[in-house]
Amino acid sequence: MVQTIRIEAEARGRAGKGAARATRREGLVPAVIYGAKQEATLIALDPRDVMKEMHKGGWQGHLYEVAVKGGGTERTLMREVQFHPVTDRPLHVDFQRLAPGQLIRVKVAVHFLNEASSPGLKAGGVLNVIRRELEVLADPDQVPEFFEIDLASAEIGDSLRWSMVKGHHGTKSVIDRDFVVVTIAPPTVEVEVAPAPAAAAAPAAPAKGGKGAAPAKAAAPAKKK
Repeated sequence: MVQTIRIEAEARGRAGKGAARATRREGLVPAVIYGAKQEATLIALDPRDVMKEMHKGGWQGHLYEVAVKGGGTERTLMREVQFHPVTDRPLHVDFQRLAPGQLIRVKVAVHFLNEASSPGLKAGGVLNVIRRELEVLADPDQVPEFFEIDLASAEIGDSLRWSMVKGHHGTKSVIDRDFVVVTIAPPTVEVEVAPAPAAAAAPAAPAKGGKGAAPAKAAAPAKKK
């Protein structure tokens, strides 16, 4: 099942850029919870909580129970985080509220089994991963932590597809075809190219007056007066 994380938030009363800047001056990150045909909820978060989730990774596949001080708890997905282009500090966070029975669109990581025993890899083939994550529609309470593909019988040239994923766990791919997840590519062969033979040196032109030069004509004797 998908991991559920609780995150604390404070309510904020005003929307707009000016209100968001005021929230940041207080050392907090402005955020909003939207969706499920309800009015948006404006909140503010501790930036340390936001960065903690960013550093953990996989936040797009987690459920977040946002507990608003003085209010209730909202079940959400973290959809977007905006960062400052220079400092990389979080500027704004968007949460999508989940309605009862609503399917969510999430990315689930793929794990590969039996790489060591794959005949294709043992023969020198290369594991060519096309998709490290698979985007699916799923019930929030039934999202797997990861998918698995077994490489035990994978040969060189094989393509392993969505249909070969072990247990879809009730999920449905957002891609409406049996797409390729990973292939076993042939080994890379390096071909040595022999250097081209050096061109024969052209014979040097004979030096003026040197060996092989035409003999100089003798000077004519001077006439007697």
